[in-house]
Amino acid sequence: MPAFDLPTRELERYRPDVQEPPDFDGFWRDTLKEAAQTDVLVSVRPAENGLRLTRTWDVTFRGFAGDPVRAWYSRPAGVGEPLPAVVEYAGYGRGRGLPHERLTWVNAGYAHLLMDNRGQGDQYGNGGATPDPHASAPGGPGPAARGLLDPRDYHYRRLITDAVRAVAAVRALPGVDASRVAAVGNSQGGGLALAVAGLVPDLAAALVTAPFLCGIRRALDLTDASPYGEISAYLSVHRGAQEAAYRTLAYMEGVSFARRAAAPAHFGVGLRDTVCPPSGAYAAFNRYGELTGVDPRKEIHAYPYNGHEGGDAVQVRRQLDWLGEVLEPGPVSSPPG
Repeated sequence: MPAFDLPTRELERYRPDVQEPPDFDGFWRDTLKEAAQTDVLVSVRPAENGLRLTRTWDVTFRGFAGDPVRAWYSRPAGVGEPLPAVVEYAGYGRGRGLPHERLTWVNAGYAHLLMDNRGQGDQYGNGGATPDPHASAPGGPGPAARGLLDPRDYHYRRLITDAVRAVAAVRALPGVDASRVAAVGNSQGGGLALAVAGLVPDLAAALVTAPFLCGIRRALDLTDASPYGEISAYLSVHRGAQEAAYRTLAYMEGVSFARRAAAPAHFGVGLRDTVCPPSGAYAAFNRYGELTGVDPRKEIHAYPYNGHEGGDAVQVRRQLDWLGEVLEPGPVSSPPG
């Protein structure tokens, strides 16, 4: 697919107006306040991962409405001191999978929490373990359209709340330096990491690649690829629901979260991305931190000939180097013997 969004020079200065609901901040303040009424951790149980250099625990924490959310917590074996932590969010349709799947961050010396996606996990990867007990509101069959007609019922209200609570959960776990926690994700996970950056004022860093839910209305005009295509498909049947849907989506807009974020941020984007159009990532990057009164450290890496995969392993290496400067990781254990 050739480049289909704005030219690079326009993307680099793209700062679109954002139609924010007047109660945007109050909506999220009340949502998170309700979720925080109970202790965050439910259980932390050792999990067998088949690995000698990494220890893993099966964690359950309370997310939206106190619902149990599953996660894998991993850290380098044989390292006792508190470590900086990376909270990672999975992409659309994925669950947390198996505990040996995602080892990059723990091998770099970080404590690592991988959050399950409630009500997802059946499209890619190796499954999930977190149901969504609130998924009965009107909307399409896919998560992107569940509860679309009311922001209080929308799937992403619940998932974003879970993502914020995941930061509280990792801070409550043993062996974590609670002052050095980063949020990381690609695609849907990138959108969640960006939302967390806007909702958790003392987050230490955010690493965002190909973020979903950024520049939503423009993305719906540009692409029919899933997940945006699921929203379009729903509106193609429910022809009078457009304004209600736009109102709901305005509460989930990644550019609005970016404006409220103060943590150092590292972005990545493929300029031929037809899943999450690059103008959304640039809109979030260019307006990042503008409401905070600070000038947060930020950088973006663009890959002109890549699509939704972005920079792939090249981008991950850049993330490792950058986060190593922002958060000093801990030591990695030596092989036994």
